[in-house]
Formats: sequence, structure tokens, C-alpha cells
Amino acid sequence: MPGTGPAPASGPVPPPAPVSRLRRLAAPVGAMAAVVGAFGYVATVDPNEPGHYPVCPVLRFTGVLCPGCGGLRSAHAFAHGDLATAVGANALAVVGYAVLAAVWLLWMVRASRGRTLRIGLAPAYLWGAGAVLLVFSVVRNLPFGSALAP
Repeated sequence: MPGTGPAPASGPVPPPAPVSRLRRLAAPVGAMAAVVGAFGYVATVDPNEPGHYPVCPVLRFTGVLCPGCGGLRSAHAFAHGDLATAVGANALAVVGYAVLAAVWLLWMVRASRGRTLRIGLAPAYLWGAGAVLLVFSVVRNLPFGSALAP
């Protein structure tokens, strides 16, 4: 019948053209460029000097240190290679830097091999991460956990 569309192709469908390694690495390299840019900015604009960054709203309105409090000071110290000060400002953030670096490295390796990065976390892991954040927040606000406060 005329006007019903093209006739179906006969034979097997050819495989898609291979993607170049450079194109496969574009996303993880772009993500790392953004992280380096953010750390570079925090390294040059000192969060220890008032007026450069907004105050944490949780701390301002409740007086309670959230899990992120001290994160910018931690990133500043980390960018300057001062690991002890980075851990003192926010130990959980430094652990996060290590975890994200490991995930990024895995992403690079898998992308270079033409495979996708799939991280399927069971709900128990997400609940566990939430519990760690909650315990960290509570402990750093108690007198005996003052070493975790920035």
C-alpha cells in the first residue's frame, strides 16, 4: 500500500559504530575537571576568612553542627595538602573525598574499556550511610565529641 511507510529492512541490523576511547572518557574527565575547579576555587578563596561564603543555615538557626559543617575548611586544607587540618575540620568529608576518588577511578577504568559504571546499592547501604551521618552529627555536637567539631 502506498503511504504506509518504508518497507522493513531485510537481514540483520548492523552493529552501532564503535565509540572512540576519547569520547568514552569525556564524562569522567569532565566530572574531574569540575571537581578540580571547585577545589581550586576553595583553595584560593579561604573559607576561614569571614564574608567569602554563606554561613551554614542549620548552624545559624539552630546552633547545631550539621554533617557538612567544616566541609569548606576541610576542602581548603585538603587542597593545600594539610591532611591533619582537613580531618580536624570535617573527618567525614575527608572520607568522602577518598570514596569519591575511588568511584571516579573505577569510572575511568570502566569507561576506558567501553563499559558503563553501574553502582547498585542495596537499601541497607543507604540506610547505613544515613545512620553514619546521623551519628556523626550527634556525636560532634556532644561535649565528648568536641574533637569532631570544626
